Amino acid sequence: MRAWERDSWAAGRNVQSVIQRVGWRLARWLAEHSRARDSILLLAGPGHNGDDVRAAVPVLADRDVEIITVRDPSAVFDCVRLALRSPRRWVVDGLFGIGLNRPLDGAWRRIIEAVNACEWPVAAMDVPSGLDADSGQPLGEAIHATHTLTVGAPKPGLIVEAASPWVGRLEVLNGVGLIEPPVPATGAPVWLEERDFAGYPPQRASSSHKGSHGHAVILAGSLGYHGAAVLAARGALSMRPGLVTVLTLPSVYSAVAAQMAAPLVGLWKGVDSIPASATSLVVGPGLAAPECEILQEAIARCWQRLDLPMVVDASALAWLPQGRVESREPRLLTPHPGEAGRLIGITAGEVQGGRPETLREVSKTFGQSWVILKGRHTLIGRTTGSLGINGTGSPSMAQGGTGDVLAGMAGGLLAQREARGDLFKLAAFAAWEHGRRADLLDQVRPHWIAEDLAILGAGVLGKDPAFDFQKRPETSGCGPPRRNEHGGASQFRNRIKLLGDKSPKSNQKKASQKQVKANVATQKKNQAIASQQASKKK
Repeated sequence: MRAWERDSWAAGRNVQSVIQRVGWRLARWLAEHSRARDSILLLAGPGHNGDDVRAAVPVLADRDVEIITVRDPSAVFDCVRLALRSPRRWVVDGLFGIGLNRPLDGAWRRIIEAVNACEWPVAAMDVPSGLDADSGQPLGEAIHATHTLTVGAPKPGLIVEAASPWVGRLEVLNGVGLIEPPVPATGAPVWLEERDFAGYPPQRASSSHKGSHGHAVILAGSLGYHGAAVLAARGALSMRPGLVTVLTLPSVYSAVAAQMAAPLVGLWKGVDSIPASATSLVVGPGLAAPECEILQEAIARCWQRLDLPMVVDASALAWLPQGRVESREPRLLTPHPGEAGRLIGITAGEVQGGRPETLREVSKTFGQSWVILKGRHTLIGRTTGSLGINGTGSPSMAQGGTGDVLAGMAGGLLAQREARGDLFKLAAFAAWEHGRRADLLDQVRPHWIAEDLAILGAGVLGKDPAFDFQKRPETSGCGPPRRNEHGGASQFRNRIKLLGDKSPKSNQKKASQKQVKANVATQKKNQAIASQQASKKK
């Protein structure tokens, strides 16, 4: 980042101009994550990080903004502590950036401790103050941010797993006036962004039919785990292959078939059960019951020799033979850290301490396969070449079934030949889209479940204007949840029928019923009045 900035200044870019652009991007982010008249506290340090924060103030005219410039922390400590007692939609940390290279002294640490003790969400500008941007280790004391808005590109220390308590959710503010970023070295990590998937999956020809877009086959589900087959099938459907077939065991056939509408459902009777029209095979979701032991040998043979692209997930990962794969069709593994560790004989903690190295080793061990290593920042890649770092997704995904949906999504894409031209992009898109759906669901439904990831596919979430967060009114109030508080956007929840709204017909029916009741009540009242008048005449 420092070299990129130096090259930008050498190319004639103006420091003050970049600061103004960064301030504008920060202000836009805050506007998109708050309501008009929300209270925002800005803490601006003495350097360029503080300048970035100060540059946001003029753009936040319709927010209740208080800014405290901290040059002498001892002199303003009481002021900061008092300001943090007032309710805030956001506290913005702009005290220190990437230039910090020493532990902070006691006065600065008191400021940071006060911020960490407050109840309000904290957005760190570029780097949480006190965190080493290269190693991800705190320099004594560091801000515990709920969000980190880093400029231009993620700093190495922000993406290591150990830094997560300080970094929170990592987002990149780009388009700030620097020159084009340097081309990453071969094998360097790449932060995935929406623009990386422009035009993907490819547009379909007007003459296409279901036979044009492949046939995803999913071997999944066993006694006690039949739901995984359903979730994987729905995940595959959301990627819109021409056909989806679920092959399962007799013990759960009825339970799986009863929940399927579009997918075909059949019994697994060996490799010959795979339809001749199949163009991809997903294996593993829900194959955890003892009865699945009979599948192990067949799945190992399929991995070695079957001329179909394969996705392997969950229990089936443990059944794969190591070494070279005879088939020339792509192979994709989707382990979580515990599964990845078991594949190469290390602990989940060791995986988390060296995620890129783990991914490379898993790929090398299993025939140069592609790997989606799930986690806070899911990694995508293989033995050599670029590593994709995915920034979408949230802790809401930490629930059973979300991985089954991802395996199905990957298999649904692999089934489509037109989507297989760039296998890195295919795997990266599956992970990115999977997380993107979770992010959108977080904003409309705080207690969503795994089925929602599959049911609400790209065609629903991506196209509905209610989810166009870049263009929504600044008063929409769809920010992330405050600490110890569930978020959610009630106005979106009221508009999305799939998330539980009543249909117009249902509403009309209720209105009609109310009108009937009102008419009956009026008639009774009129009859009573007439009866009273008749009694008086008598």
